[in-house]
Formats: sequence, C-alpha cells, structure tokens
Amino acid sequence: MSYRIGLDISGGDFAPDEIFKGALLAKKELEDKIVLIGVKEEIQQQIKKYNLDKNTFEIIEAPEKISMGESPAVAVRKKKGSSLTIGSKLLKEKKIDAFVSCGNTGACVCAATLNVGLIEGIERPGIALKVPTKRGVSLLIDVGANIDPKPIHLFQYGIMASVYYRLVLNKKNPTVGLLNIGEEETKGPDYVRSVHKLFSASPIDFIGNIEAKDIFSGVCDCIVCDGYAGNVALKVAEGVAETMGKFLLNEIKKDWLGKLGLLLILNSIKRFKRLIDYSEYGGAPLLGVDGIVIIGHGRSNALAVKNAIRVATKEVAYNLNTEIKNSIDSVCQDKKIKELLFE
Repeated sequence: MSYRIGLDISGGDFAPDEIFKGALLAKKELEDKIVLIGVKEEIQQQIKKYNLDKNTFEIIEAPEKISMGESPAVAVRKKKGSSLTIGSKLLKEKKIDAFVSCGNTGACVCAATLNVGLIEGIERPGIALKVPTKRGVSLLIDVGANIDPKPIHLFQYGIMASVYYRLVLNKKNPTVGLLNIGEEETKGPDYVRSVHKLFSASPIDFIGNIEAKDIFSGVCDCIVCDGYAGNVALKVAEGVAETMGKFLLNEIKKDWLGKLGLLLILNSIKRFKRLIDYSEYGGAPLLGVDGIVIIGHGRSNALAVKNAIRVATKEVAYNLNTEIKNSIDSVCQDKKIKELLFE
C-alpha cells in the first residue's frame, strides 16, 4: 500500500536544494506519493533544474517561510501561509498520511500540536531520536519538545517510546531507563524521583536510572529525559564526534606512516562514519501528536531527507498512534498509577 507523504520543501539550512534532492531519492526507492509543500516558484525551479516533468510531484503552495531563528509560537500564529502551518493542517484533514520537515523544530512542534492535536490521553508530545549504541540502537526521548515537563509527561514518553520500539524497531519487550545524575532512585530533582516511582509501579520493563555516560552503551532500549537535558546531550555528542574525528584525521596526516595507514583503514573509517551519521537514521518522530510527524535535522542533506521520508512511511504502515493510545489507556488507568499521579 502506498501513502501520501507531505514534505516541507522550505525547511532546513540547505532548503530547497537538498530537500528536493532528498525527495528525488525517495521517489526512486519508494512507491509512496511525495507531496511538496512550499514556495511554488522555488519548487518549479528545482523541477526545471533536473529537467523533470512538471507532474513529477504534487505541489501545494505555501508562500510564507518560518526561519530557523524565529519564535515558534509567534511565527506559527502569524504565518498562516507557511509550509509548517499548511503541512500540519493537511495532516489534520487526512489529505496527507504523514508530514516531514527539517525546519524550525520548535515551530514544527507548535504547528503540529495546535493544528493536528494530540492523541487522546497524551498531555505533551516528545521528540524521539534513534542513537547508535554498542548493542545496536536506543531511542532517546525527549530531545527538545518539552523543556519543563511534569512527571506524567516523562512517564507517557516512556510508554510511547516502548510502543515505538516494539513496533518499528521490532523488539517484543523493550527496556526503559530514566536519565538521571546517578543510578540510585533517590537521586535527581523531585519530579524525576516521581517518574521513577511511576515506572516502577507500571508494567513497563523499567531498568531504573541511567547516567549520561550510558546513553551510547546500549544498557537499555528507550531512554527517557526532559527536552532540555536530551537536547544538550544530543548537541554535546554531535560536537564531540565531529571534533574527535578532526583530531584523529589531523594526527594521521602528520607523517607518511600515518597517511599510509589511513589508506589501509579507509573502509573502516567510512563504516564508522556511517554508524554515527544522523543522516543514516532519517528524522525523529514527534510522538504524541494525532498524526505522523517526522522532524529532520536542520542540517539535513538529501540522504537524511530520503531516510526521513522512509521512516514516515514505516510509521504509517504500523498504525503507530492507535497502538500508543491503547497502551496509554491501559497503563494510565491502573489503580496504582492513578494513586501516584494524584499524590
């Protein structure tokens, strides 16, 4: 079965060029229909640039743009003709099956929350990101949607992440850990300790607190944290990976033996780069909204855009949001959980 995937052609540091190239890559690999949402003239220029038929893509005009530096809530309310606003409304109206954007993350979260709405029972959406680990892949949630959460928000993140991991990443009973400053259940601020109690009383396979050093160890499948901590952890990891890579390359190039060795390990370095390259994993699902929304990295290249579209089609096929609602209803109606929520 093929789906209609809406793609924000105006969002991202390298829009519209890399976004359009990503759409072309996806079109070659997937049977789904890609609907380009953005400034019509810019899209037509890209079609002309690649000498394509004018009917290659369906185009939805969105004359306004929300830049990366704009205030999310203000921009979404003022710019009714933006690709983010129009894309999220198309999703609400079921005119597209999923929406993908590499634009302003805050504005994307805001537009989806306001225009699409939340799954019944969910209080806040969260951005879930796949991160490479020593044992495969872990899902980190939240990485930027909610920087001032309540215990119920983090608890629901864990439930949603567990459902996502089970369905999309195909593991029957994924484990969940809570990011904290120590492994002991008495560590951390009050709201984090409250979340620990909720998970401990739930049927979720909760392993307890984990520290930041364990994010990439693969100690658990799903890692729950607030959006501030998650975003900082993500940006630090990106910075360290890039810097260490440059340090290593500079040292290797300092003498002829190093340069010779580089030739011998070049394939290994390429495999390592693919392992830590965000573009290989596509975008991050915005879990909790009543529709499939994928948020790509602002620096997304064509490969990242293609993979984000692929992730979107996979989520639609698995009927993810229905499964999330069923799990939320089941877990949050438990007597013990209700008592802890009202303490």
